[in-house]
Amino acid sequence: MTTETAARIALPGGEMLAWSDLPEQRLPDGGPLAALAARVVPAGARVLLAGPHDPALLTRLAHAEVTCLLRSHPDGVALADRGARVVVGGPAGLPAGETFDVVIAAAGLDAVESVEGPRLGWDGVLDRLVRALRPGGTLLLRLDNPLGVQRLVATAPWYADRADSAWTVGGVLDTGRPANPEQLRARLAGAGLQPGVCFAAYPDPNAATALVAADELDRRPTSGLFDAVLHGACADGAGDATVLQDPARLAVDALHAGLGSALAPGWLLLARRPADPDAGSAPAGGLPLTDDPALPVALVQTGPPGIGVVEVVDGPDGWRWRVTGRVSRPEPAPFATREVAYRDAGALDGPVPEGRLLRTLLLDACLRRDPDTLRRLLRGYASWLAAGADRDGRLGGAVALAGTDNVVVAGDDHAVLDPSWRAAAPLDVDVVLARGLWRFAAALLTGGYAHPWPSTLDVAGLTVVLGGLAGRELDRATVDAAIEAEAAVSAALRGLDADGRVRLATELRAVEPTDPPAGPRSYQQLREAWVRQREELTRLAALLKWTEELLTSRERALRRADATINLLSGSLSYRVGRLAITPARLAKRGARAAKRRARQALDQRGPREEQQ
Repeated sequence: MTTETAARIALPGGEMLAWSDLPEQRLPDGGPLAALAARVVPAGARVLLAGPHDPALLTRLAHAEVTCLLRSHPDGVALADRGARVVVGGPAGLPAGETFDVVIAAAGLDAVESVEGPRLGWDGVLDRLVRALRPGGTLLLRLDNPLGVQRLVATAPWYADRADSAWTVGGVLDTGRPANPEQLRARLAGAGLQPGVCFAAYPDPNAATALVAADELDRRPTSGLFDAVLHGACADGAGDATVLQDPARLAVDALHAGLGSALAPGWLLLARRPADPDAGSAPAGGLPLTDDPALPVALVQTGPPGIGVVEVVDGPDGWRWRVTGRVSRPEPAPFATREVAYRDAGALDGPVPEGRLLRTLLLDACLRRDPDTLRRLLRGYASWLAAGADRDGRLGGAVALAGTDNVVVAGDDHAVLDPSWRAAAPLDVDVVLARGLWRFAAALLTGGYAHPWPSTLDVAGLTVVLGGLAGRELDRATVDAAIEAEAAVSAALRGLDADGRVRLATELRAVEPTDPPAGPRSYQQLREAWVRQREELTRLAALLKWTEELLTSRERALRRADATINLLSGSLSYRVGRLAITPARLAKRGARAAKRRARQALDQRGPREEQQ
């Protein structure tokens, strides 16, 4: 540690010398939390970062004067090397009388208190941070949900956590801390603050890739935008981890049941300390506490090829997209095929279309065994695609990649939800339709959803059936071309080379209804895949048994016929009949030979006469 670094570190006591709290999972540029903090913190404000945060947050707050309050001495050295002022120890070590315009405790209050110093408890830590907040200042506080989606799908119970960081395990039984936003608002009001906007954090409060206004989640449970955001955040956040059930499906079901905010893994709540009435003007950092247009409705971290954090803001004409980050398109892989898809950040500069997600509507109709609704939805989808095709029947731009998971339906109107995904070259309209239907069929069959079609259909066969419902005659050749297009698009977006694209296409063709779905290893879905495999094996065993019985019966019939022939061949009547037939056969053969010789003689005589 250099002298300059040591000068930035204050050690009032209570520091933990052999401990680190900095998060292992980090998002580009700090993710949605950093984007929200950058909006909350005005230029020139004095900011206190209470607890461990992603160091990228310091970069996003370069326009402010930041002080970090940490309990870990190694973490303090790391942040001091980046030029930050650091106080290492518990909240009791904050300099008396020093106040800040904004206090950010986006890691919760448990990670603020040091085990090496005096223990204040949750309310005590909150009280100390409130006293460090100047009148009119803003507090951004995180609260984890003891009944959030991440706990409901975890394979290990929360109360059995034996990790080094879990020397205390809190739950709903601990009345010393709040367990939901209502209780948190009550605690904040009791501490002299005015609670404001609350954001639901998905899929993990330690690394939230989606922050959505909790009031809007409760107000719009049928929003196609929220459907896609929660599903995408939970599906990408789980990765290939082992869970009890699919967190993406649970989050979407919670949204539709009006529990999207109640089952959120965590919450970020804004609160403000009332301004001093004797002061001449409100200090920097004071923010409106109602639904303010300056605060976005949602902040979503995009995946590769990323465009940073995408915001959804509420304006006079409804919700609109807004891009805050820089476009980061990956370099093409060596020997990569021609790029067929890309992401255009400039396309996210318009209104967010309203309506329900087409994938959700189709799943609902399948579960309810409603062929009329399925036919209406699929024909509307196919007609919408056909209406956008050119004279050659080809589609380009965002519509060429518009699958059922990126199309919203409002009445008879269809629209692309995220228009930033675009095709570099036009695609045949039947291939576009088959690609969207194949993706839905694969999710339907591998996900184990109930549907009204025979269980013997494979993914390609179900795609053809769905195309028939849509009023289009798709064949397996078109489906194969759609799989090639899917592999090409995925390869371009993931930066795969030509060999990777070929391997991906082979994997997609090999998808079977008995396979578990892609994504997290869900015990529930793995069991359903096992049930489907057992049913398929039972069907194949019955078919094999029937085939063996058929072969056995045919073999017995052949044996009986052979015995009959042998019996008849040794009888007197058979011998007499053969003696009578033999001369006739010989005479017939002789007549044929004579006729053949006569024809040859005539053929030879003809050329001789011509020569004469």
